[in-house]
Amino acid sequence: MAERVQQPPAKRLCCRPGYGSTCRQGQRAAGAPCGSSGATQGESSRTQSPETLLDIAARKVAEKWPFQRVEERFERIPEPVQRRIVYWSFPRSEREICMYSSFNTGGEEIGSSGESGDETRLPFRRGIALLESGCVDNVLQVGFHLSGTVREPATPSEPELVCNVSVSFDRCKITAVTCSCGNKDIFYCAHVVALSLYRVRKPEQVKLRLPISETLFQMNRDQLQKFVQYLITVHHTDVLPTAQKLADEILSQNSEINQVHGAPDPTAGASVDDENCWHLDEEQVQEQVKLFLSQGGYHGSGKQLNLLFSKVREMLKMRDSNGARMLTLITEQFMGDPRLALWRQQGTAMTDKYRQLWDELVTLSLQVREMLKMRDSNGARMLTLITEQFMGDPRLALWRQQGTAMTDKYRQLWDELDSLSRPHRTVFTRAIEACDLHWQDPHLQNIITEDHYTNYCYHENLDSSLFDTRGWPLWHEHVPTACARVDALRSHGYPKEALRLAIAIVNTLRRQQQKQLELFRSHKKELLNRGITAVTNLEGWVGHPLDPIGTLFSTLMETGRGSEEGTLLDFSGSLGSGRWTEHPVFPAQRFLEEGESFLSLAVETALIGLGQQRVMPDGLYAQEKVCRNEEQLLGKLQEIDLNDMLVKIFRKQAVLLLEAGPYSGLGEILYRESVPMHTFAKFLFTSLLPHDAELAYRIALRAMRLPVLESTNPSSDLSRPHHIVSVVPNRYPRWFTLSHIETQQCELASTMLTAAKGDARKLETVLESIQKNIHSSSHIFKLAQDAFKIATLMDSLPDLTLLKVSLELGLQVMRMTLSTLNWRRREMVRWLVTCATEVGVFALDSIMQNWFTLFTPTEATSVVASTVMSNSTIVRLHLDCHQQENLANSARTLALQCAMKDPQNCALSALTLCEKDHNAFETAYKIVLDAAATGMNYTQLFTIARYMEHRGYPARAYKLATLAMTHLNLSYNQDTHPAINDVLWACALSHSLGKNELAAVIPLVVKSVKCATVLSDILRRCTLTTPGGMVALHSRRNSGKLMSLDKTPLRQLLDATIGAYINTTHSRLTHISPRHYSEFIEFLSKARETFLMAHDGHIQFTQFIDNLKQIYKGKKKLMMLVRERFG
Repeated sequence: MAERVQQPPAKRLCCRPGYGSTCRQGQRAAGAPCGSSGATQGESSRTQSPETLLDIAARKVAEKWPFQRVEERFERIPEPVQRRIVYWSFPRSEREICMYSSFNTGGEEIGSSGESGDETRLPFRRGIALLESGCVDNVLQVGFHLSGTVREPATPSEPELVCNVSVSFDRCKITAVTCSCGNKDIFYCAHVVALSLYRVRKPEQVKLRLPISETLFQMNRDQLQKFVQYLITVHHTDVLPTAQKLADEILSQNSEINQVHGAPDPTAGASVDDENCWHLDEEQVQEQVKLFLSQGGYHGSGKQLNLLFSKVREMLKMRDSNGARMLTLITEQFMGDPRLALWRQQGTAMTDKYRQLWDELVTLSLQVREMLKMRDSNGARMLTLITEQFMGDPRLALWRQQGTAMTDKYRQLWDELDSLSRPHRTVFTRAIEACDLHWQDPHLQNIITEDHYTNYCYHENLDSSLFDTRGWPLWHEHVPTACARVDALRSHGYPKEALRLAIAIVNTLRRQQQKQLELFRSHKKELLNRGITAVTNLEGWVGHPLDPIGTLFSTLMETGRGSEEGTLLDFSGSLGSGRWTEHPVFPAQRFLEEGESFLSLAVETALIGLGQQRVMPDGLYAQEKVCRNEEQLLGKLQEIDLNDMLVKIFRKQAVLLLEAGPYSGLGEILYRESVPMHTFAKFLFTSLLPHDAELAYRIALRAMRLPVLESTNPSSDLSRPHHIVSVVPNRYPRWFTLSHIETQQCELASTMLTAAKGDARKLETVLESIQKNIHSSSHIFKLAQDAFKIATLMDSLPDLTLLKVSLELGLQVMRMTLSTLNWRRREMVRWLVTCATEVGVFALDSIMQNWFTLFTPTEATSVVASTVMSNSTIVRLHLDCHQQENLANSARTLALQCAMKDPQNCALSALTLCEKDHNAFETAYKIVLDAAATGMNYTQLFTIARYMEHRGYPARAYKLATLAMTHLNLSYNQDTHPAINDVLWACALSHSLGKNELAAVIPLVVKSVKCATVLSDILRRCTLTTPGGMVALHSRRNSGKLMSLDKTPLRQLLDATIGAYINTTHSRLTHISPRHYSEFIEFLSKARETFLMAHDGHIQFTQFIDNLKQIYKGKKKLMMLVRERFG
């Protein structure tokens, strides 16, 4: 905590007019050790000796009375009495000192070593270390003032530090601290902690003196003069100017100091008007919160703010008034955050992290508001802050009175998503509504304060009845608000009162649940026939900012585990003058049914809250909070071992939830935007399965619904919940957690599939539910894989029924993703074939027969048919020859169908699959020829042509190559085109077949290829060997002569090549740069080689060069290089 070096001025003036100087002299001893009279704090516990009446009375007075009131009450107070009051006025517990010097709660053992390195650096832990190291010295208590020195040992980086520490205290609370270390923090520094703990642990070693004013009263004039002069001499550099100033004022008759009776004494304790509270450095609290907020709630700042909120809760639980003060300071900084004004101006929502902090802030505000009820200035100030900022316009009160709508300006503040069609409650709404709450209701007071508050003669059975049919009290109020009262009582240290109210609220919830069931049963037919339902609760209990169900659950669970005795709140008189009285507490078990416990009541409360049908809230943060709170509550329930009583409660609530209609998230009528029950149902399913399997499946199957992704078919029978038609999912943009919700739905289905293994009827039911309710292909695929793994476990025989379920789910995935893009599609197809293989040959044959509804032609041929006809599949299925032939026929039929539908992508696969069947192969080849003229490109045709040559069909390969050439077009600069190899291969194939074939293909090459280097390469290859090499292998007709360049067809190719060089040269010279000159010269060298292949080539090349020199004479450097190389 920030310590001020200057001690604050004394709070009251001290004078003793009833005492004369003569009677005081020698009355009091010079002083004695703190524990010299009566039992010390440590001795009484060690020796177990009874306390004296003086100590008992002095301790009580020191706790409750300011010392000024003691002085005013009695004319003369004996010195031993004063000494014991001063002695007992210092705090006796380390818990409060720990609370003000660390983030740790006071519930752990004080003085134990920290669990982490961070904890050892906390001021409280460091203070203990300093104390135990003997670093505290010169400890002196003068009245209500403690001082001493604390030595901090030297470290490698810091020299030894000696700090002067002083502490003021009153009524067992430290009211001011000062340390010369100059540390600035919210908490007390380690030196203050060390000195304070020294006084608590070693009171017998502390010298105690009465307040300094009492000592001065004993002195005569000479003694006083000597005292003052010595004091000035010792500290003349510090106090001499002040001493002279005071002397001048005292000697002046009209000075202000002479108009006041008495003089201040910083050691004399508090005055009657002083507030009795622990020292809290408000300035440092404000600075720290402002710093954390300026960091945007990121990194460690959000954690630090949450720790501050926890500190407020700790203070409230210990009934420390600084809890409200600290919360007020935090609220001021939140309200002053400049981002808040910016968001309000822009009409934008808070960030999620900031909203989380606001939720915690307002929850704490409500707790304080409930308990303080404007009893002190802190509560009023805090409510004023919120009200002034968000309801500053006086017209708002008028709107509330008249019931008229807000203006757009205020609607933007209160409804962050501009959702005008539905009620919306913000954190500020709840804080402001708390202004209208009070604790003066006699029924509420009786519930909280009385253990035997019953009325067995009460027979009203209205919704607002004060008692149920058993005579037990009920409490009808907005559930989150009622639970906020419970939380406020718990937070302020009144667990028994909180328990009584919690039991009344839970009994009310159970009664309302029964009433809702009766109401639905009486109107069931009408509601089902209507087919449209409105949600019964727009504000759910799970995920609510006030966490009502969590509060009730925690209250009951803490009681079930046993809790310490509390005190009772006396509501007699006004709340402002309420008093706290000790009273024996009855555990309230009389309001539990036979065999019921607080644990079972907590479990039932959680089940009621989790099963409530409520609308999905707006915004990402609110929706994530719903999921998070649900998972947290279920996590706590999973830690509880089920006994017979709890199983009975599970069964009871499961039946009620199934039959409660629109009031339950598991009822027959479900609102389109209700929060799904998948996670909750999975917990119920696993809990009930060993005890009541049928009920468990009813719950899980009912919970599989996700109506936000469904649309109702107008022509269907709406009286039955399963008549809902699945459509392409309409993903509501406001359902930010939809992905998480669908994952939970998938996990619920997977849990059911696992449990249903071996039960064909249940598996079929679960399959139908999955197919109807799950709309994500990825999740259905995951379920199919899960079912496959479960069905084929290594330690047991395959479960054929579960395998069929897996296959059905896989087929549904294929149908769902057939016309949509899915990056896992190929994996899905391969997996389906694997699954069908495990099921049997009939499954493989079935998917091939119906391939067009499941696969694309490419998938069917390249994956499905290929896998079916592989040797591994034949071996895996142990097929005989007849079965192999039938399966192969189905695969070939599929391949031909795919080739006709998509010849571009499936023709080659079809040819490959039909190789062993001549008729099928010929049919596939004909399909290729028919498609070559229109639908297939040169790449596909070249690929099939190469395949034909490889398979020994050169004539068919040649035909397909010539067809491919008709689709090809290579420009002059495409000398690296991937089709060049195919052109060279086609020419080589034609050359090998004979002169006629080459003569036929060369015109196609000349027409399609304009690239000079490619043409020259083809030309050279044709002149190196004789044509008909392949034919020569089978006949003796090859003449062995090379083809002449002066005759057709090579003459045509030569002319085309020369022309291509000429055209390419002119094209390159149009935009040539100097850095390409050398490359161009090399290009001309290759051109000359081609020119020289003609009989008049030398003349043609010379003329070509001369033309270049004339046309491009402006490119002097380039032409000079041309002359140097070519003359």
